[in-house]
Amino acid sequence: MTQRNTKDVNYGEYLRLDRILDAQFPESARFGEAAHDETLFIITHQAYELWFKQILHELGSVLDLFDDETLDDRDLGTIAHRVDRVVAILKLLIEQIGVLETMTPLDFLDFRDLLIPASGFQSIQFKELEITLGVKFERRIQYDRQSFATRLTDAQREHLAALEGRPDLFARVQAWLERMPFLDFKGFRFWDAYSQAVDRMLEGDRETITNNTALNEAQRAAQLQGLDKTRALFDSVLDAEQFETLVADGFFRMSRRAILSALFIHLYRDEPILHLPFQVLNGLAEIDEKLTTWRQRHAIMVHRMLGGKIGTGGSSGHEYLNKTATQNRVFQDFFHLSTFLIPRSELPVLPDDLRQELGFSFRPASR
Repeated sequence: MTQRNTKDVNYGEYLRLDRILDAQFPESARFGEAAHDETLFIITHQAYELWFKQILHELGSVLDLFDDETLDDRDLGTIAHRVDRVVAILKLLIEQIGVLETMTPLDFLDFRDLLIPASGFQSIQFKELEITLGVKFERRIQYDRQSFATRLTDAQREHLAALEGRPDLFARVQAWLERMPFLDFKGFRFWDAYSQAVDRMLEGDRETITNNTALNEAQRAAQLQGLDKTRALFDSVLDAEQFETLVADGFFRMSRRAILSALFIHLYRDEPILHLPFQVLNGLAEIDEKLTTWRQRHAIMVHRMLGGKIGTGGSSGHEYLNKTATQNRVFQDFFHLSTFLIPRSELPVLPDDLRQELGFSFRPASR
């Protein structure tokens, strides 16, 4: 039965506006007249922290749903919806940088030195966000690792270490992909058929290059060499031993089974049962892209504000931020999948019984 509130709810009390609106204390005011733009600086970063809290709220529910070994389609729809919400929030965070950029470098210098040694690195919620997604300590750049010891309290380090000990979103998505049952189905081995389709496609490309009269010998040799490299990449995915070389080189992080399942989902995303899995994978790639874009925009803004100065927390400023934008990506594997896509016209035709499993078919009860 739905409960009803018998007491009036006041807008300001419900939102705790007395606490939120009385939470801006410019450091510059302690030393004389407050720097005008410090209020903007504080409110912008407080807004970031509120959105980080919402992102963690969404990701926490997504982690819980992925933890179930039997993932219901309705739950998968919920995951896709909440992943899309995280993407929408990240887009907003990127746009928020534009508001902060209305502050000029000289405006920032009015209070910047008063903030030392405070740093965005000390945002525990952002560290939680990274760890929840799958940025583990051993994958961080050296300054990041050192800062865990020098910029965080013992309690904060213990909290983050405990969080690192739990399965993250990367690990749970990988486990979910590894459980997909369609790669080997009633005697049909998709990857044998896929390998044959790749052979036909690449041989067609070779024939096109060889017979292209617009190319001189040097151009033809260069294109054939590039085609050989493409062939080697396909071979590395189709062969289990060669795949480990891609993992060792950092090209892939996920297991071969998970990558093959993700590729199957991308190739056959038009099949009804794969619509939601594709939306989830695409949404996770969007999170990776938007978070990377936010880091890069942040780095550009810091460069504009500080030039070559070090950050307030002692980092190398924009150089450090640029490195984390590259290093701390999580779902880069899904971007690499495009290497192995083949045209729809080349896709192996699936057996009828497999296509029936991938569709939604109504079977009336026999009379």
